[in-house]
Amino acid sequence: MKKLLIVDDEAKIREVIKEYAEFSNYEAHEAADGMSAIGMVKLNDYDLIIMDIMMPKLDGFSAVKEIHKIKKIPVIMLSARGEEYDKLFGFELGIDDYVVKPFSPKELMARVNAVLARCEGQDTSSADIMRFEGLEVNFSARTVSVDGERINLTPKEYDLLFYMIQNKNIALSRDKLLSDIWGYDFFGDDRTIDTHVKNLRNNLGPYRKYIVTLRGVGYKFEYDE
Repeated sequence: MKKLLIVDDEAKIREVIKEYAEFSNYEAHEAADGMSAIGMVKLNDYDLIIMDIMMPKLDGFSAVKEIHKIKKIPVIMLSARGEEYDKLFGFELGIDDYVVKPFSPKELMARVNAVLARCEGQDTSSADIMRFEGLEVNFSARTVSVDGERINLTPKEYDLLFYMIQNKNIALSRDKLLSDIWGYDFFGDDRTIDTHVKNLRNNLGPYRKYIVTLRGVGYKFEYDE
């Protein structure tokens, strides 16, 4: 049974989400603030976290940052604010989806299902470990090293790099990257892709050269063997 962590300072919201989660055959745990969520992640393994932004003690953004230092867990962010800045900042942190309050619990569960399905359905059928000069990518271990040093990427940066490598030397439009990595139900725009590519390039150091911008189209992982 998949295990969810519901993090929100409003008990009524936690109760409703938990009820729908259990009806959908998930095991659901609750935390009332970001600090409690971090403590629970240290003690338990969760398949997905539903995280509110505005909370006492530690806000959702800060909690996600700390949690991703401990474990790479998919996150759906909840917020009463629908500002574009909040969404883009959340995706920069590596969250997987963003839901604005008030929301439909049924829609939230559909998004939970979609995120988990994407995580489980990542194709690792290509060579388990691939090397491009000093860039080493291990698909099964989900690790990336630059000149022998392990680098830390957000979950979506891993997804983006792995997908581009698995489709190396193929032009990938922004729309295709959005639909195949974030899912057809993701309500984002081109800037989401551009932000993640920028952050990914910064992490890859000298091997950023492999991610080529195709003006007016999208991107390509270009490597001549």
